[in-house]
Amino acid sequence: MNWKYIIASVLVAFTSLFAMAQNESNELNCTVEINSQKVPNANKEVFNALKEAVSDYMNTTKWTDAVFANNERIQCKLFFTVATYDDGSGKMTGDLQIQSQRPVYNSSYMTTVINFKDTKVEFEYQSGQSLVFSEVDMESNLTAILNFYAYMIIAMDFDTFSERGGDPYYEKAANVVRLAQSSGETGWKAFEDTKNRSAVLSAFTDKSTSGIREVLYNYHRQGLDQMSVSVDKGRATITKSLETLKAIYDASPMTVCLSMFKDAKLDELVNVYSKANLPEKEKVYETLYPLWPTEQNRLNEIKKEATNN
Repeated sequence: MNWKYIIASVLVAFTSLFAMAQNESNELNCTVEINSQKVPNANKEVFNALKEAVSDYMNTTKWTDAVFANNERIQCKLFFTVATYDDGSGKMTGDLQIQSQRPVYNSSYMTTVINFKDTKVEFEYQSGQSLVFSEVDMESNLTAILNFYAYMIIAMDFDTFSERGGDPYYEKAANVVRLAQSSGETGWKAFEDTKNRSAVLSAFTDKSTSGIREVLYNYHRQGLDQMSVSVDKGRATITKSLETLKAIYDASPMTVCLSMFKDAKLDELVNVYSKANLPEKEKVYETLYPLWPTEQNRLNEIKKEATNN
């Protein structure tokens, strides 16, 4: 028996396993920013501690069973703007901007998937407080908010790569909402307003509006990702995908997913159609204007570009 060969093989196997473990990563690469300018007299250390705690929580929690390589982590950002802060209780109120991106196939371009502002953010946090993850309990309103948006970021990202690929993570987001709704905290109640966290979840899971998930897949995977092969075919698929937005609007004109798509994609759409022919540009304008009439100036950029072609 060649013991040297066996030992060498074992060492190679352990080295390979170690390398694989080193290359495996958690799902999110999340940048966190805290803007506390509205509370100038507060102790800034608590905000620094909050930034570090949230960053650690988002980036080290294992959110799914999926295997991610380090270069596959979802790029995302959380921007907290603190409006009020009570030093005694640690209660903070303000808003939270959530952004995420994913790469476009065979290019260096990163496309925005989420660009959403939650304006009903309230939680308590004390410097040095540990943020504890749980799928079965609501540990705090802060962790519930973070859990919800982590799952939404992952769900929407998966939807851009495969049809209904985000199903398991919308279910996890729904569980967060169910746990939080019994807490009485702001931002979770069904029908409380049209843009709270419950409304966001409903927009992607209710039958009347969940077509937005088809838009995510067709726009990104069948549209943007194909433009490296054929710009015209990729753009034509995007044009067709936008027609689903009109069906969503007809079913539920106030659904938050329409404004979420606008805030993530409108500027990009101007660029996508910058070299399209005039009939295609006009078709897109006519599709989008009834949805977002207050954005006429930005939508006009599509038509203006057409006259300059």
